[in-house]
Amino acid sequence: MRRRSEIHAMKIATCQLPHLLKDSDRALALVDLYSANAQRQGAKLVCFPECFLQGYDVSADHVAAVAIDLASTEFARILRRLEDLDPVVVLGLVEKDAGQFYNTAVAISRGSLVARYRKTHLIGSEQAIFERGSDYPVFDIAGVKVGISICYDLQFAESVTASVSAGAEILACPCNNMLRRSTAEDWKLRHHEIRCERARDTGIWIVSSDVMGEHDGRISYGPSSVIDPGGRVVAQVPLMTAGMVVVGVSPSVSEIVAT
Repeated sequence: MRRRSEIHAMKIATCQLPHLLKDSDRALALVDLYSANAQRQGAKLVCFPECFLQGYDVSADHVAAVAIDLASTEFARILRRLEDLDPVVVLGLVEKDAGQFYNTAVAISRGSLVARYRKTHLIGSEQAIFERGSDYPVFDIAGVKVGISICYDLQFAESVTASVSAGAEILACPCNNMLRRSTAEDWKLRHHEIRCERARDTGIWIVSSDVMGEHDGRISYGPSSVIDPGGRVVAQVPLMTAGMVVVGVSPSVSEIVAT
């Protein structure tokens, strides 16, 4: 595949945060806190984990209780809460629409919804709850085209290829790898192996955000990182640590500032 052309220099940020369930107020407080910190460092894009707003729990009761309609007054209040932030926020959430549920990531700019991506590849437990998405939206930040993918999607080359074909130069990827300990240990390094391969094969920047911590016998180490078009990890939040990295991306320079 033809590699991406040069992109304008722009700072992007990714956050690795504690696993939360049914605590949207705390989740939004963290989104506000980390986005404001990223803004002070000049970031124009901030990525947060998969389903972070309400928490990732693939059970019918949880999804039905927390899912949010993007046309609702509840979501409008969330948009207003984020309208003073300068960076575009990519946030994972559980969405409901016309009686169906989706594992969704939204891009929010100054309190306006600019993109909605619904996970296109669902793991086994998700297939009984969520509907698959089919669109690969791309949005613009100061002339740079950004696409969205979610966690398991990255195991499928065609997902990344579809975003690149739509014009994406950066791919924001909310993830949640809260796994049984043995599985988490097995995948600790494999996540990066797959993502680096996707970046290298398509010539795209990949920025992923994950949760960390332990819950109900499961553990998530991360990783949350920025990978350049050559397939190199240029910045990463340390495993099992809450934090953020801010990276200046350009064709020749990767400025790394960890917080």
